Amino acid sequence: QVQVVESGGGLVQAGGSLRLSCTASELTFDDYAMGWFRQAPGKEREGVSCISWNGGSTYYVDSVKGRFTISRDNAKMTLYLQMNSLKPEDTAMYYCTAVVWPVRENRMVAGSYWGQGTQVTVSS
Repeated sequence: QVQVVESGGGLVQAGGSLRLSCTASELTFDDYAMGWFRQAPGKEREGVSCISWNGGSTYYVDSVKGRFTISRDNAKMTLYLQMNSLKPEDTAMYYCTAVVWPVRENRMVAGSYWGQGTQVTVSS
């Protein structure tokens, strides 16, 4: 059974940085494009960023372009999300999962495996 574990969230002031990590056990990690989603209270889950199986291509939602960087280390079977210049509107629970690649019509499509998520809170 695939287990997804996200980590690295926390409380940070606006303008600060965080680095999220995600591992997925029992998953042939480098067979899949991977991505990050987030969900704020009272809002729908939103695709934030994703990366192709080999890291050669990436996608970002407009609201995080230039501030977030997604990367992966297939040898460590780990996905990362470096978040800089954080804003209060980035506050959400962040999740990682496998995604359908490529992204079409700016809509990230998630796979079936979800972890518990990691909370990111940005204070103003």
